[in-house]
Amino acid sequence: MLRAAGVGVGDEVVVPAFGNVEIAEAVTLAGALPVFADIDPVTYCLNPGAVEAAVTPRTAAVVVVHRFGRHADIARLHALGSRHGLLVLEQGESEAPYDEIAQRRERAAYLDAKLKGVRTPDGGDGHTYQQYVVRVPGNGRPDRDAFARAVRAKGVECRVPVKTPVHRLPEFRRCVSLPETELAADETLALPVDASLTKREMQRVVSACNALGGLLQPAF
Repeated sequence: MLRAAGVGVGDEVVVPAFGNVEIAEAVTLAGALPVFADIDPVTYCLNPGAVEAAVTPRTAAVVVVHRFGRHADIARLHALGSRHGLLVLEQGESEAPYDEIAQRRERAAYLDAKLKGVRTPDGGDGHTYQQYVVRVPGNGRPDRDAFARAVRAKGVECRVPVKTPVHRLPEFRRCVSLPETELAADETLALPVDASLTKREMQRVVSACNALGGLLQPAF
């Protein structure tokens, strides 16, 4: 898509550093330079203000990634693209069938109501919960990793959605300030909300997580 639009050598493309190394790789393969912008801490998608701050005379495009079932503020990003003459490309996630989305939302609502000591996701703007991502706030040590190990030990599957932001990887290392990206990489944990989970399994998720409240600061 970038090549077809004429993006190439000498151009810059604004991309997120929170996951999706393939996006930065695609920009490089097109001959352009990936430039990383920070994310919105609620949606985990590109922050339009951060994107605008990253725009230079060489910027040719922005690649927007919709994340975890939440959509980026695409209206503001398209308006930004129009103001600066930039191509705005979107990468979405494969959507689950409607019935499955409804079941995921039901399980997410259950976790929203029951979980303590973690920050539950904001469910606005039609969240489809491709992943149910909580924040495990730190106390000066890597609490998220300790929390994940303890939860797994109780038989609950969980995963760190983004282990290393792209701007920290050796091949794309940049000296750039991305505070929300860094914080999200350190704090986020995806808990299961699959449509196949039974009520008993959901209760186990809550029990395992809430038993670890002593590891955490109170959620605000």
